[in-house]
Amino acid sequence: MRDYEIYELGDVLLQSGDTLPHAVLAYKTYGTLNAAKNNVIVYPTWFAGLHTDNEWLIGPGKALDPEKYFIIIPNMLGNGLSSSPSNTPPPYHQANFPQVSIYDNVRLQHQLVTQKFGITKVALVVGWSLGAVQTFQWGSSYPDMVERIAPFGGTAMTRPHAKVVFEGMIAALQADSAWQNGFYTQQPKAGLAAMGRVYAAWGFSQAYYLEQLYQQEGYHTLEEYLVDYWDQVFLTFDANDLITMLRTGITGDISANPVYDGDFELALSKITARALVMPGSTDLFFPPQDNKYEAQYMPSALFLPIESKWGHCAGIGQYEPDSVFIDKNLKRFLLE
Repeated sequence: MRDYEIYELGDVLLQSGDTLPHAVLAYKTYGTLNAAKNNVIVYPTWFAGLHTDNEWLIGPGKALDPEKYFIIIPNMLGNGLSSSPSNTPPPYHQANFPQVSIYDNVRLQHQLVTQKFGITKVALVVGWSLGAVQTFQWGSSYPDMVERIAPFGGTAMTRPHAKVVFEGMIAALQADSAWQNGFYTQQPKAGLAAMGRVYAAWGFSQAYYLEQLYQQEGYHTLEEYLVDYWDQVFLTFDANDLITMLRTGITGDISANPVYDGDFELALSKITARALVMPGSTDLFFPPQDNKYEAQYMPSALFLPIESKWGHCAGIGQYEPDSVFIDKNLKRFLLE
């Protein structure tokens, strides 16, 4: 049974110039919108994530408490629930699905928040990884609407090194003979497994592997961890959906739009919301020094690294000490 709602957007003109017909956003809400409509938290999803993957940070007594806040999780375009290559009919199906940007995602989420719910103020936008990039975009695109942002494990611009890693993941997937230029009749499983192997080297830190911290997850050997976890992790996803999200990440840049015309520092300076920026201290995708640079241009930003050996995945909700750190600081941030 479906546990989310669908918001119909109609025909959407994307930043690429293409029109996506009958576009939809899948979303789920938690809690109740108060009469003043000022208890709103927006929590976008991440690469290969669904709204359910965000739920670890939501619950009574937590910072994102549904007894206090109205929490909206919009699913990212391309994740298989919102408009994606796997659920869009011809001629925009499979590899014909158009390029979508972070700017596109946030603009459509804003439409959901304002037109569906009549909300004019957002208490907090929060997100991890590509959800963090969307969080920065919310702050930059709608500075008068957003009171706080809390991006963790993600930057306001995808740097060249991360782009190379994302391209490597795409190349590994497309090397499968079943790929068929994106018009496959069955999922390219070998390519999906290879993509997982590429991600494995970057999702966690060198210390994580050196100290065999994967054993805390129940895997006794490195080979068992790679085969039983990373070779399987993307098999539940459609290959074109994954590539769509990766290409969104590759072009991630809050200034890559008509408002800021590529002036990255200007886009950062317009984030007037109070900001809590929490990178993973050993994140190889989005290293903390990039966030530190970004925070310098933001009028009201606190730079607070998550000291962790879990690399990028410090923000995924799997390791309790990291999760406690994130929740504790979000709770404090919301009270300030």
